[in-house]
Amino acid sequence: MAYLVVLIIDNLDHCHPVLDAWEAVGVTGVTILESSGIGRARRAGLRRDDYPLMLSLTDILQSKERHHRTVFSVVDTNEQVETLAEAAQSIMGDFNEPHTGLMFVVELHRVYGRGKPPLRPDDTP
Repeated sequence: MAYLVVLIIDNLDHCHPVLDAWEAVGVTGVTILESSGIGRARRAGLRRDDYPLMLSLTDILQSKERHHRTVFSVVDTNEQVETLAEAAQSIMGDFNEPHTGLMFVVELHRVYGRGKPPLRPDDTP
């Protein structure tokens, strides 16, 4: 079994320290996306019609809205998941507190493209 770890970082200043902490515990394959929640967009006075279908880099750089970072990583064990959660919360704060972030984990039955044979539902790492 493998796990997809998704972490939404509310405070942009926490992004690099979290990535450094994850790398220090052995997780190097991380995808980073700029993201924003609907609540933040509405507080900024933006409506769905205000967003272009495809954002350009210029649109993102000129935006006055403060964004989140959403990071994804695939790990092999539940122990790695717990280590990542502890590392993130040591930097970001308790996820149960407002405006810290959100982390969720999805069990993966097959993963392709990691230089390993894909797992099958009955395989164990």
